Amino acid sequence: MNCRPMLRALAAASSIALAGAPRAEGGLPHLASAPVASSAAARVAAYDGVVEAVRQTVLSAQVSGAVVELHARAGDRVKAGQVLLRLDARAAEQQAGAADAQARAARAAEDAATKELERQRQLFRMNFISQAALDRAEAEYRSTQAQAAAQRASAGAARTESAFYVVKAPYDGIVSDVSVTVGDMALPGRPLLTVHDPAALRVTAALPQTAAPGADSAPLAELPGATPARIAPLRWQVLPAADPATHTVELRLELPPATLAAPGMFARVWLAGRAVEAPALWVPAQAVVRRAELTGVYVIGADGRPLLRLVRLGAAGGAQVEVLAGLAAGERVALDPQAAARVR
Repeated sequence: MNCRPMLRALAAASSIALAGAPRAEGGLPHLASAPVASSAAARVAAYDGVVEAVRQTVLSAQVSGAVVELHARAGDRVKAGQVLLRLDARAAEQQAGAADAQARAARAAEDAATKELERQRQLFRMNFISQAALDRAEAEYRSTQAQAAAQRASAGAARTESAFYVVKAPYDGIVSDVSVTVGDMALPGRPLLTVHDPAALRVTAALPQTAAPGADSAPLAELPGATPARIAPLRWQVLPAADPATHTVELRLELPPATLAAPGMFARVWLAGRAVEAPALWVPAQAVVRRAELTGVYVIGADGRPLLRLVRLGAAGGAQVEVLAGLAAGERVALDPQAAARVR
């Protein structure tokens, strides 16, 4: 791409309001400048990442039914066990009621069988019935007891299934998304709501397998707009497997609990301590000119005249900014871009 039109536009935008400014007598005015510093220190590399929730749950129903109540909206804070959604459970409640009635009937039959067995044992002790008759009475009692246990289990299963029509929050968190509204049909496995824990967030970034940080180079996470801009993670981990398609490894940085972020936000991961072949170049941050998407500096030429030059910037380190392209070591840049723009 031809950068000359952009360079002319940047120079014009910097000096149009200052055209006609008087010059110092005897030639060009003196401009404060600084050399482009070359440092053999390790370069800081940046990689794009994304904020993820360590605990994020997509809630769905285990049964089918129409949504009749919805008690949560996206952005609501919920407590563990709080009811978020109810499905139409009338048929399930009727089945549970019928199962309870059968269980009560079986319990009554079990009580009657218990009393009958006791009477048969008394008759046996008085030699009024045979051993065979007592054995039959005990067998009937065990059969009645087993039937009562089966009915109780069936009633318990019916009550458990009726609870599937109520969707509750699994833990304290925030509702990220609500995928249904009242009247929708919920099916097993269909997403209904998404809940995440805001106190457990991490930044995930894909790194080239050759750029994975070592044990002595702790990475930093940057969230645009956050304070501080760069955050030291509580823990970080490089997953032991690489992606066979992209040959990248996944780096995970666990953020502090008080970090203000949300899943899906853009993040950047900074890795320091990486050895580089070429030394890094640095210029004072005050020398940088920014106009829209363009960045440049005024370079002092051999004749002392400042010339605007587009540069590509890297990481900022205090009062210095790394220059990735556009300058050479030893060149001098004007510290006051506005004064340099007035020079004709």
